[in-house]
Amino acid sequence: MMLTVAAAFKAVMQTVRDLGTETVPFESAAGRILREPVLADRPFPPFDRVTMDGIAVNYDSFARGQHIFGVEDIQAAGAPQLQLSNTANCIEVMTGAILPEMTDTVIQYEHLTPSEHEGFRRFTVHGVVKKGQNIHKKGSDVDAGAELIKPGTLIGPAEAGVLATVGQTTVEVSKLPRVVVIATGNELVAVHETPEPHQVRISNIYSLLASLAQLGITARYVHLPDDEAEMKDQLLPLLQETDIWISSGAVSAGKYDFLPAVLEQLGMQQVFHKVQQRPGKPFLFGTFKNGPVVFALPGNPVSGFMCFYRYVHAWIQSAMGADLPEPVYAQLSEKVIFDAALEYYLPVKLQSQPDGMLLAIPQPYQGSGDLASLLKADAFLTLPLEQDVFEKGSSYQVWRFR
Repeated sequence: MMLTVAAAFKAVMQTVRDLGTETVPFESAAGRILREPVLADRPFPPFDRVTMDGIAVNYDSFARGQHIFGVEDIQAAGAPQLQLSNTANCIEVMTGAILPEMTDTVIQYEHLTPSEHEGFRRFTVHGVVKKGQNIHKKGSDVDAGAELIKPGTLIGPAEAGVLATVGQTTVEVSKLPRVVVIATGNELVAVHETPEPHQVRISNIYSLLASLAQLGITARYVHLPDDEAEMKDQLLPLLQETDIWISSGAVSAGKYDFLPAVLEQLGMQQVFHKVQQRPGKPFLFGTFKNGPVVFALPGNPVSGFMCFYRYVHAWIQSAMGADLPEPVYAQLSEKVIFDAALEYYLPVKLQSQPDGMLLAIPQPYQGSGDLASLLKADAFLTLPLEQDVFEKGSSYQVWRFR
């Protein structure tokens, strides 16, 4: 029985397994999934921090009517804390410096007029001054011990900066899955070769390899001929060496579509074969008890591409401990009619509107073999199988691939 997309996705996600963790230097952790909480090693900021170049004063002196302050010293960023000896004076302060003792307010240079008196530098204050202004108070961001980054977070530029700030030189992250991408078919030749009229260059696997690279995964690949015995011989050694198999082609009902039978001979337990969707209807999914999960994708390029972003991408994210992103919806820019009893994944170009709405613009599309149609698209729009007519302005979920 052919599964709905919802049932197929649920079945795929029920097989998610923890791939384990490893510890890496924080400098090389960008793009990885964090698997431990990152805590503040001290308050943020760790001291009362000056936020404007100017002078630090004791506010009570200003409140009593004093507007001219003599300079005792200069507090530079990175220098040990100074102390104001006379509250009738001030200390010049630089942005990022610790606030000097006996001061509680910073007045920026723009509100000061400098002058000299008997060889001493002084400043006259102009305008309104509020107590405590231009000071980033100690611990006002977070307290010591607070969780700054939670497990499951994708480590990006901001996270890398926080890791450095708390002095975490190594970090525990999810292991990357060991993936093999499998091309099938005698009609395929290497990219550098000139194909005969009856041949084509291998291309689908390079789309898959690039999609995996966006997740930080470097996959290996093999090319299987349309020969049942040789398929089995090449796949058997990979059972203990990989976590995920992603294949392209040989999963329909053709005379040379040997892959499903070969996978079962090797011990794969089939979870489903065929889904109520277009493109990608022949999609096969299975698992090995002590081996990889198998995403056997259709050979038509758009079909395999869509299945990767609808199913494989989510499985990998979950296996690495990442939270799945919140759904994104977009409005159709024009009316679409699709009367097959299948969930339709329409290639669209997303365009943000001035009112904040995300618009989905259908792209010219000649079917699942039309790889070039994806060049002008950046997402698939989901059109549910319960409908035939999809009106302009109606909203549906989108699956981004850019």
